Amino acid sequence: MTTEDGSSPPARRRPPRGLVGALAVTFLLAIYVWAIAGRGVAMVASGEPVLVAIGAAALVVPLLVVGLIAREFWLAARVQRMADVLADAGELPVDDLPRSPGGRIDRDAADAAFTEAQAAVEAEPESWRAWYHLAFAYDAARDRRRARAALRKASSLFTG
Repeated sequence: MTTEDGSSPPARRRPPRGLVGALAVTFLLAIYVWAIAGRGVAMVASGEPVLVAIGAAALVVPLLVVGLIAREFWLAARVQRMADVLADAGELPVDDLPRSPGGRIDRDAADAAFTEAQAAVEAEPESWRAWYHLAFAYDAARDRRRARAALRKASSLFTG
C-alpha cells in the first residue's frame, strides 16, 4: 500500500507486549477498589465504633492496591525507556540461548550467561546497563524474584 506521493505509509507502532492484559487487570482491580472503598467509607460514615474500625481497616486494602499498581506501571515505563536506549545503541539482550525441544532454556547455557552478566555487574556496580543485562540473565535462569530485583536496581541507576 502506498500513499498519493508513492511512498509507504508510516508503520503503526504496536503497543508493548502485555500492555492490554495489564490494563485489563488494572481495570478489574479499579472496580474492586471502588467497591471496597465505597463499603469502607459507608462503614466509617455510620458512626458506629465497630463499623468505623472495620471501615478504616477496609480502606487500607484499596490504598495498598493503588500504590502497588502505580509502582508496577512506573517500573514498566522505566524498563521500556531503558530498553529503548539499549535498542538505539544495539545493546539489547539477545535471547539466543539453546533450548530443549520443550522450549526451556538449557540450564548450562543460562548459567554461563548469568556468570558473564554477574561479572559485568561486579566490574561496574553503578552501571544500569549491567544490571539490566543481569536481570535478563536471572530470568533465563528462571529466577524471577532476583530478575525483578535487578530490574529495580537498574531502574534506580537509570537517569534517562
